[in-house]
Amino acid sequence: MPEPARPFAWFMLSGDGQAILTGHGFGSQRRRCRGGRLRASTGHARLARDDPVSGANLPSREANRLAWPWVAGLLGLALLAAALYALGSGRFHLPLGEVLRLLAGSQDAPSTAETVLWQIRGPRVLASIVVGAALAASGVALQSVFRNPLAAPDLLGVSAGAALGAVLGIFLGWSVFAIQASAFAGGLAAVALVYAVGTVLPLRDRTLSLVLAGIAIGSMLGALIALVKTLADPYTQLPAITFWLLGSFSSITTVDLALLATLTVLGLVPLMLMRWRADALALSDDEVHALGLRLPVLRLALVCGATLATSGTVAAAGIIGWIGLVVPHAARLMVGASFPRVLPVAMLLGALLMLVIDTFGRSIGQSEVPPGVLTALVGAPVLFALMIRRADG
Repeated sequence: MPEPARPFAWFMLSGDGQAILTGHGFGSQRRRCRGGRLRASTGHARLARDDPVSGANLPSREANRLAWPWVAGLLGLALLAAALYALGSGRFHLPLGEVLRLLAGSQDAPSTAETVLWQIRGPRVLASIVVGAALAASGVALQSVFRNPLAAPDLLGVSAGAALGAVLGIFLGWSVFAIQASAFAGGLAAVALVYAVGTVLPLRDRTLSLVLAGIAIGSMLGALIALVKTLADPYTQLPAITFWLLGSFSSITTVDLALLATLTVLGLVPLMLMRWRADALALSDDEVHALGLRLPVLRLALVCGATLATSGTVAAAGIIGWIGLVVPHAARLMVGASFPRVLPVAMLLGALLMLVIDTFGRSIGQSEVPPGVLTALVGAPVLFALMIRRADG
């Protein structure tokens, strides 16, 4: 006998993270939505959900947000102005006009200025921009995946694994390239270990399993880092290990920049491809399955992209905290909770913040202040202010 007709309904996701009922009827096949933007029309049932990260109703918040293209444009202009200032600031000052002539390919500038711009400050400025954007994008992805406003790129042990790899490389006297490769491999291995442990924990909530596994593995890796620091030579190896753990852009070269940019782009590809579907994470698991989306595949793609981008940044510049935690919250306050809007705005804001912090850190004294120190000093008060504003709003 033929299979009896069963009722079905198919949905699509709007840009503000809502499930929109677009049709219903009877049939024997399950319809899958491909994601994408859809304008709600009269008669469509809208399932408004609370954003699990911000904790507020999505439609009401979206109405009070600024138009995200304008926000992105203003942040882009601010980033351009900050980059031009950073290229000229430092012990060897370069006037703005000279910076512009060098960027335009002028051959009249002194060779010293050309060397400073293209071989020292240029790679450093670009690296700080890429690192800030990558960490912010990773924070947006992980906070959406884990539905946790405190999720950050170090939640799954990426930073701790990469730090352990680099610390071992310094302790064993490896070359700079080998240390970076070890840091990158350590970050990937830590996430793989967290994922393996999280899948075998006897918990029904898979997200909670990964979070608990990440905390446990991160603590274990932190203990191993402390052990290596205890065994390291206090006059040569220990200062290098401590300085690297605080993060630095002072030794960035064009080769490091090319590797960093490549890994960041590879990590951002799944985030960009899944940006429309990522809003479905604001729904419950049952509702996501009703949409026809493969929730494990979606989560795995976002986690892998965030891990790849974060591992590249840690391998190139060391551990730099707070960017991936604070910037996504600030971006949501600007443009709302929709993932396709938050992602580009957070990347621009993270790049701007990282560039400003690095420029300030190398300009305030005779010696550079590691960016990891400044991000902690800036990030904690900013996070408190954001939480107070969100509670009042």
